[in-house]
Amino acid sequence: MLVVDPAAGAMADFAVRDLPSRLRAGDLLVVNDAATLPASLEGHDTEGAPVEVRLVGPAEEGTWTAAVLGAGNWRWRTEDRPAPPLLPAGSTLAFGSLDDGAPALRATVVAVSAVSPRLVRLAFDRQGDELWSAVYRRGKPVQYSYVRAPLALWHVQTAYASRPWAAEAPSAGRPLTWRVLLEARRRGIALAAVTHAAGLSSTGEPALDAALPLPERFDVPAETVAAVTRARAARGRVVAVGTTVVRALEGSADAGGGHLRAGEGRTSLRVDRHFQPRVVDGVLTGVHQPGESHFDLLQAFAPEPLLRRALAHAEHEGYLAHEFGDSCLILPRSL
Repeated sequence: MLVVDPAAGAMADFAVRDLPSRLRAGDLLVVNDAATLPASLEGHDTEGAPVEVRLVGPAEEGTWTAAVLGAGNWRWRTEDRPAPPLLPAGSTLAFGSLDDGAPALRATVVAVSAVSPRLVRLAFDRQGDELWSAVYRRGKPVQYSYVRAPLALWHVQTAYASRPWAAEAPSAGRPLTWRVLLEARRRGIALAAVTHAAGLSSTGEPALDAALPLPERFDVPAETVAAVTRARAARGRVVAVGTTVVRALEGSADAGGGHLRAGEGRTSLRVDRHFQPRVVDGVLTGVHQPGESHFDLLQAFAPEPLLRRALAHAEHEGYLAHEFGDSCLILPRSL
């Protein structure tokens, strides 16, 4: 874990198990407890053309927002995948039968986004428990070509995962074991959670990728609002575990006119160097590259020259990037 202190303009190397020692009594650590869906469904259109549907999340009237990729699989870089067949409204897709003879899962395209023809809204041929069962039986975790082997669903869950909201893993929390979290509690550091529907990080289609992150839903419990209030009263720092927590807390505050409020919502907030955080003081995240939306978000917490210097240090020391990589804590007065 690379610790970056924007107040001091300094950095140092630690391990994730050292996280509690970099925080102080009265600080608040907020995690995203969304479980990760098996959001990748392989199927074909009515002409037999192969497609991969990556579920983004539920939309209105029982439909789902989804990104559609063409032929290939996770071993191909997304940008090298061919375009999917054109799927105007009314097109149907089928996601194959299982070995036990269960019927194929089918979906109809009910709308196509103006952002990209690869972003659609789907209506499945079943709802409720039947749909969830079909998705979990046929779906796989979204994964990318830098991963060496196929992922099982348990590979992409955090220790504290609850509701299945995330299209991709809220990966900043992946290294946090209960031992680390309990040590934080022992030191007087408070813990709280939000649920945020972490979206897709890449589709390989430039227009669609430029629009990421898409609007994402969140739920901020009343207990978390109270925990933030207590931390502020104790002059503690609010530390978000992952960019999704930043978007949830700051999106909630944005919707509340600057005040954090409890409840569900949906945010299209884009956090970058021009953004002044109202709730979050620091963030535990992965190792992100310039040009990524995550790197833009981190500039709300540290100046770009310091982040680039930290990235150069991380590369020199052999830190790993992506969702199974190493961690970076950006927090004032942490060194």
